[in-house]
Amino acid sequence: MPAELAKIETWLIGEWISRLTAAVESMAAVRPAVTSSALEVPPEAAPSAQIWRQPLPPLAGAVWVVAPTGSAEALGGHVLHALGVEDAGEEEQRSTFRETLNQALAGLAQALTARLQREVNLAGGGEARPPEFPQAAWSTVNLTLGDQPAGDKPAGDQPVGDHPVELLVGLEAALTESIQLVEVQPAPVPEPLAPHVSAPRSPADNSKTFALLLEVELPVAVSFGRAQIPLKDVLKLTTGSIVELNRAVTEPVEIIVNNCVIARGEVVVVEGNFGVRIQEVVNRQERLRTVQ
Repeated sequence: MPAELAKIETWLIGEWISRLTAAVESMAAVRPAVTSSALEVPPEAAPSAQIWRQPLPPLAGAVWVVAPTGSAEALGGHVLHALGVEDAGEEEQRSTFRETLNQALAGLAQALTARLQREVNLAGGGEARPPEFPQAAWSTVNLTLGDQPAGDKPAGDQPVGDHPVELLVGLEAALTESIQLVEVQPAPVPEPLAPHVSAPRSPADNSKTFALLLEVELPVAVSFGRAQIPLKDVLKLTTGSIVELNRAVTEPVEIIVNNCVIARGEVVVVEGNFGVRIQEVVNRQERLRTVQ
């Protein structure tokens, strides 16, 4: 393998590990210890493994993440335990694992965007069940999860409740090759405007009234989904009841400003607070249709 491609692979793995540990730390308040090593042969597609394939358009190829049996549940359960959820089921643990994984992959897309100076996003990712994995640069990543922050442990004691979790990461050759291709291509130079032609201006640019409106505060809400249930079921709701919404965990949430959907995005965690990363800004016609 050319040395430049090997450097790109090393950077991708290191960046993904950094984003994954940051995602775990932001939700569980403990940064896991991580070790990694290269695999000489692709892993086997075990029936019980959690497998995720994530393209990074406009780049070619994709990233594969494989959680062997029990790993997804262990990582998701660790995060839920830190959040105060003690009796989470396997599906809730796997869902939390996927959310953590999505944050790590979103961070990798951000890092690629900064490195290549062009937008790289997450699209088309999802669980996969291939008969066998493609030829790729595979690495094993081992995380050691602790039950409490190091500052809460008595001096001289061993880490309390450490749990090893193994993940396998594969980088398709097309991905590293497309990154290299983008980096060797010269950046496009914008064409200058024709002489005596000014850039188009909005009528609001010279409007004093519009300038005043810019200080108006509007309510912003994020919609995770909706549900319609009979009144008799509403009366049965108690502490611990679960209301199923009409949006899957992989679908984007809606950003609503003044009762109008203006954008859609993915839920992220920023310094312990929920946030939304905008992935799509809806057009004017769709905004009018979504006025509530």
